[in-house]
Amino acid sequence: MPTKKAIERAKQDRREGKSASTQAGEFVREEIEHVREGKHGARSTKQAIAIGLSEARRAGVKLPPPKKGKASRKTVKRAERDLEAGRQKTRRPSAKRSRATTRALKREGHSAASKKALAKHARKAARKRSAAERSASARKAARTKGVQGRSAAARKAARTRARSHKR
Repeated sequence: MPTKKAIERAKQDRREGKSASTQAGEFVREEIEHVREGKHGARSTKQAIAIGLSEARRAGVKLPPPKKGKASRKTVKRAERDLEAGRQKTRRPSAKRSRATTRALKREGHSAASKKALAKHARKAARKRSAAERSASARKAARTKGVQGRSAAARKAARTRARSHKR
């Protein structure tokens, strides 16, 4: 169940005209925090992200399901179902199912939300994209950062370059 704070942040993003994936990012971030603080675990980083995206769709974020072929049929179906649930009036979830899910997640580890695991996942996801896609997304990020954000990013990049050249 997403917190009111996450829902509010997502609504704020929508008011600012940000994309659905940015709005959903609030829910994913919250899910990662839940795993880190021990509320429950996750088998993998991918699972933690999937839970966050599912919650986002159910909370009304208009995040389209993954394209056919990009994800398993089961995942696409689940995403469609979550989107539909987000459009309808909320019904009380089954207590038995909620309890079963929570108990199963509590048995999982917490390393899926570690910085190392998240970095590994990000690299793996980036490798699946073409150089042109990565470049376009970097250009878009630079455009939406603003002046202060860009200069901060440049400083960080310079620091990283300096650190990697020392070795």
